[in-house]
Amino acid sequence: MTEPGHASRTFASSDRGATPARGATSDRGASSDRGASSDRGAASVLVIAILGLVVLLAGWLLLLAQAQSARGVAQTAADLGALAGATAMRSAGDGCAVARETVRRNGAEPESCELLGGGVLRVRSAVPTVLGAASAAARAGPASARG
Repeated sequence: MTEPGHASRTFASSDRGATPARGATSDRGASSDRGASSDRGAASVLVIAILGLVVLLAGWLLLLAQAQSARGVAQTAADLGALAGATAMRSAGDGCAVARETVRRNGAEPESCELLGGGVLRVRSAVPTVLGAASAAARAGPASARG
């Protein structure tokens, strides 16, 4: 009960959530400040780490693409070398000499050339890459020599 002439003291709801004055500290404010300062720069480190991984992955994919391209060049050179060599053998020419020259002209190095009999020729070629040599083989000859 209140006496007449005396007002009861009430607290406004805005007083409860008031922030401390400048220079004053509170437990809640101090702990949140410490947590925020320890996290400062964490996003930058995370972004740099993710960018590093992306660059690494892109480099790895470029190496794989180069290897696949070199494999295609080696296969094309071997195919054309075998066809040119087999064609040269039909006209009593040196099939392996023609095959080696054809492989070189198509951007690969000849590894081997074998006469398999019946007018069939097997050619192996290679293209050097950063990861090693990409190699391929092909054989060509008359249709009667299939088997």
